[in-house]
Amino acid sequence: MTAPQPRARRAQRPQIVLEVLERIQLTPHLVRIVAGGPGFSAVEDNGFTDAYTKMLFPHPETDLTPPYDMAALREELAPELMPAMRTYTIRRFDMERRQLWIDFVVHGEEGVAGPWADSARPGDPVVLGGIGGGYAPDPEARWHLLAGDESAVPAISSALEQMDRDAVGVALLEVDGEADHLEIDAPEGVEVRWLHRDGQEPGTSSLLIDAVQAVEWRGDGVRVFAHGERGAMKLLRPYFTDTRGLDRSQLSLSAYWAHGRVEDAFQSEKREAIGQI
Repeated sequence: MTAPQPRARRAQRPQIVLEVLERIQLTPHLVRIVAGGPGFSAVEDNGFTDAYTKMLFPHPETDLTPPYDMAALREELAPELMPAMRTYTIRRFDMERRQLWIDFVVHGEEGVAGPWADSARPGDPVVLGGIGGGYAPDPEARWHLLAGDESAVPAISSALEQMDRDAVGVALLEVDGEADHLEIDAPEGVEVRWLHRDGQEPGTSSLLIDAVQAVEWRGDGVRVFAHGERGAMKLLRPYFTDTRGLDRSQLSLSAYWAHGRVEDAFQSEKREAIGQI
């Protein structure tokens, strides 16, 4: 019997190392990091309005210089000291100014990326593990329905900005309250509705689900973008596919996060059948 061969190690995607150029407090809970610098030559705008990147954040007790050799670090560091990976939407590519924007939801000291963004200063490294994406508004759509919580606000804002100016539809954005509203350059025919949790914990209400199901359905030709907390997305999928009869070409739906889960556990669960949407 032939002995099993060791599994080949997956090649590490080249990291893009930028630096903080500016930190902007957009709302009480949203911080924008403008990043650029010499490493920007490795950045390519992929044309998707939900473009995202896997960001790497070193543990504060380590003194690491990017790019990080993750394979070597796994042999040298305890698991809890490894750089943390978090997924974030790229709010905007500004290729002319050689900058990109990334918006962070910040809730005090909670999490890894939020506290980093809250204290970021010009010159701090910004480490990206590549750029992906899969959605952009379809100019052939008769109407659009976009829905999400704070985690999806950057992607929805980007989509609204890039839509044809004669586009029509509805955008539903769940936030805590009025102080979290943003100015968004949406087409005149797309109604932007802000949904307020009013202090209720994110991921624990049916606010977004109820609002989606209450939208007046305008018939065929819709394109849907719905992203946010996993439980809400699981409940919305059958509404779109079964109740409304949409096929996959009309629907971009995914979980950006899961209530009660840090991203490491959330991403691990997504690879299991029980965690897939």
